[in-house]
Amino acid sequence: MKTRIAIFSLTALLASAGAFAHGNEDHAAKPRKFDASKVEDTAFGREGDPAKAVRTIQVDMADTMRFTPANLTIKRGETVKIVATNKGRVLHEMVIGTPEELKKHAEQMKKFPEMEHEEAYMAHVKPGKTGEIVWQFTKAGEFEFACLIPGHFEAGMVGKVTVK
Repeated sequence: MKTRIAIFSLTALLASAGAFAHGNEDHAAKPRKFDASKVEDTAFGREGDPAKAVRTIQVDMADTMRFTPANLTIKRGETVKIVATNKGRVLHEMVIGTPEELKKHAEQMKKFPEMEHEEAYMAHVKPGKTGEIVWQFTKAGEFEFACLIPGHFEAGMVGKVTVK
């Protein structure tokens, strides 16, 4: 009886794993809608209102595990639209945060690679597609953006945001 329960539990777990997929193809295609009532401040800023974006910054992602450009300079208080284009053949993502937060999240992704989340500071981008992040950088300092798909962060897929 215990064997049947264990097999049933394992089967149910495996069948539901796709529902939590971090890189789920459908998840990567969902556009984000701005809702000012749900905006929360973080250590590196807040979700920006697309109508208030003062400029668009193009960032390419490649299977060489690099972002181009890898360094962005933003004015404090500026709202920007970052358009992340996946030039590679595998799923990539762009996640903005503090170095400490990104490192912690990357460690979680190693343990739970199928984790799904859709925060305003991240874009999951399928090969050949684009994703957008609209962000208001409210605090001066140095922050980072990274691809936290397991193995990508460790391979150096990290960039820097300097807010002046």
